[in-house]
Amino acid sequence: MTFLVRPAHMSDLQTLYEMAKLTGGGFTNLPADREALRKKLERTEQALSREEDKVEDELIVLVLENSETGLVRGTCQLFTKVGQNWPFYSYRIGVLSQNSRELGRNFRAEILSLTTDLEGSSEVGGLFLHPRERAEGLGLLLARSRYLFIRQHRARFSDRILAELRGVIDEAGGSPFWDGLAGRFFGMSFQEADDFNAIHGNQFIADLMPKHPIYTAMLPETARTVIGMPHPSGRAAMRMLETEGFHHDGYVDIFDGGPTMTAPTDKLRTIVEAQDAILAGIHSEKGEKMLVATGRLGDFRCCYGYALMEEHGAGQLDAECATLLKLHTGDPFTMVRRW
Repeated sequence: MTFLVRPAHMSDLQTLYEMAKLTGGGFTNLPADREALRKKLERTEQALSREEDKVEDELIVLVLENSETGLVRGTCQLFTKVGQNWPFYSYRIGVLSQNSRELGRNFRAEILSLTTDLEGSSEVGGLFLHPRERAEGLGLLLARSRYLFIRQHRARFSDRILAELRGVIDEAGGSPFWDGLAGRFFGMSFQEADDFNAIHGNQFIADLMPKHPIYTAMLPETARTVIGMPHPSGRAAMRMLETEGFHHDGYVDIFDGGPTMTAPTDKLRTIVEAQDAILAGIHSEKGEKMLVATGRLGDFRCCYGYALMEEHGAGQLDAECATLLKLHTGDPFTMVRRW
C-alpha cells in the first residue's frame, strides 16, 4: 500500500471526526466536534488560497491518504503564527533561590510562571495516526511532511517553531496536573476545560487563572510528578522531535503539564538536509528510500519514494512515487533521506 500526505479538503470532515473520537481525550487540536473541525478545514482553505508570501495567523491541516482505497488514515496540523487572536499561554518552569543567614541555609524552590513567551512562533501539532496504521513509518512520514511543507513555504512561517506534547492522562480521562492546579480555580473537570478550549479558545484562562507564580512544592505529589512528562503514547513522538532538533526549554502546557518543545525553524534537521532536484526520469532499481515532496499550497503532496541522484541536481524516482506525486520529466521536487 502507498500513502500520500496532502492538504485536507472539506470532504475529509467525516473521516477527521471519526478519527477525533479515537484520540482518548486531551487532544486539543483534534476535538471530536464537527463544527470545530469544519472551522479548521475552512481556515485551511483560506490559507491555501492566499497567494501573498508573508507570515499570517493561519492553520493548515494535512491528511494521510491511502492511495489505493482513498481512505484518510492520519492527520497533522501547522499553525503559522500562534498567539494572535488570543494569548498563547504556557507555564515556564523556573527556580527561585533564597538565603537565610540566621539558619545558614540556601533554599531553592521550583516555581511555575504563567507566560506568553512563545507568542508569534509557528507550531506543529495535531498529529494523529489511525491505530490500525501505526507501522511502516507512517507517523514519521506525517511528522516530517510538515517540515517539508514549511520549507516549500518558508516565508509563511516564523523563525521559531514549537510542538506541544500531550501530558499524562489517567485511565478515567482526567489530568493529575489539572486536578492539582488549574482545576481548583475553575470548578470544571479537565475534560470539560479541554473540550471548551478546543472549541472556544483559552481566553477563559486569562480571565480566571491566577497570574502569580505557583510553587510546585504546594501542589500534590500526583501533579508534581507529571510536570513536563509526555503521555506514554507520546514518548516516541518526543524522541522524534528531539531527533529533528527540538528541545524542552522548560515550557509546559497549562492544562495537562505536558512538555512544549521548541526549535529554530531553519535548524530543523529535515529542512537543513532536504535537497531540491529535477526529475530526470523513472528508474526500476531499488534506489534509496526517501521522503519526496512537490507542489505548493493546495497542490502540496508528499510520500515515500526510491530516488537515484544524478549530477547537476537531477534525480530519478520510482514509477509509483512519480505517479502519486503527479510528476513528469523536468518537474521539480524535494527529497530528504529517511532516518
